[in-house]
Amino acid sequence: MLDAGIRRGTILTVAVLMVCVLGIVAALRIPVQMIPDLEVRTISVVTGWPGATPQDVEKEILIEQERYLRTLPNLKRMVSRASTGSAQIELEFPFGVDVNEALIRVSNALSQVSSYQENVDQPRLFSSSFSNNAFMYFRLMPLAGNPLNLDMDMLRDYAEDFVRPQMERVPGVSEVGVSGGAERQIQVLVDPARLAQRGISLTQVRDTIRARNRDSSAGDIDSGKRRYLLRVVGRFEQLSELENLILTQQGDNVAGWAW
Repeated sequence: MLDAGIRRGTILTVAVLMVCVLGIVAALRIPVQMIPDLEVRTISVVTGWPGATPQDVEKEILIEQERYLRTLPNLKRMVSRASTGSAQIELEFPFGVDVNEALIRVSNALSQVSSYQENVDQPRLFSSSFSNNAFMYFRLMPLAGNPLNLDMDMLRDYAEDFVRPQMERVPGVSEVGVSGGAERQIQVLVDPARLAQRGISLTQVRDTIRARNRDSSAGDIDSGKRRYLLRVVGRFEQLSELENLILTQQGDNVAGWAW
């Protein structure tokens, strides 16, 4: 066989060159991804319920949502987690499933939940896949010498109000998180003597603020082939709304805030 190859050296050389050329062409045409797309598509459902215990979150939120989510087509796995003040459900779909279509199906399934308890936030949906593990971190900091006298509150507000909305509008971005800095809060200072004079307890103050500062569902309206969901928006948008909040009313006597 070796002798035959030597006698036909030209043919052997041409054959080897053809194999090399075809191999190079095939290698150049093979698609390459720095971060290859893996098999799992994930949709996360996050529902907030401030102050609720994990047991209540599981009973009032997770069980109700799971009833409708487990019937989703192509659902590969569902993992639920209940924590203080929050419910998380992670839905996994196999490769090839259209994530946008799956998001619509998940949203439609959640809309079938008849009602939630008071103070339960509307569910938020986040989609991702393991091919989306390209990420970016950056930080905001004042210029050298801080010529604008920026503090941590200002930087956090700027990131929340301007940077985050712009980043969320970028095509392909599924979630933008802000961490660090100082999150702005409102402190309600009370005068125990004046509360006792009016017969108001701290619990009443807390419950009144909580009951007023929330959005709630008001059912739905069927109009022909369309169905409209009603939602009453009541969350505080301005500090003046909290300033004018009525704590209790007995006859013509009204007790509110004194600033």
